[in-house]
Amino acid sequence: MREGQIGGMNSFDERERAFEAKLAADQELAFKVAARRNALLGWWAARRMNLTVMAAEDYVKTLVAEGVVHADPAAVSARVIQDLLARGVPARREELEAQIQQFTAKARAEIVRGELSR
Repeated sequence: MREGQIGGMNSFDERERAFEAKLAADQELAFKVAARRNALLGWWAARRMNLTVMAAEDYVKTLVAEGVVHADPAAVSARVIQDLLARGVPARREELEAQIQQFTAKARAEIVRGELSR
């Protein structure tokens, strides 16, 4: 066995695998945070639109699914603004962006702590 190798694997291979594992974990966390953020945003918007519980649940599911397709928060933001305005609810982009930032932080904290609530 050459110097720097342990059990047939050198330290470069180990670092590469560790980097790949961290990248995968980071991507999974980002996905979970985005899905949770979209759910929180959906509940917030549903309350503003006075949706029934069933309609709100469907709306939240739709936003979460759209977030999977469109990972960009701007796409979800545009959808929510459009939905609010269509229901006659005033919507300002600045307010929505502030909510997205707040819900992103809340989602990340909930996922890291392993707890989820509506």
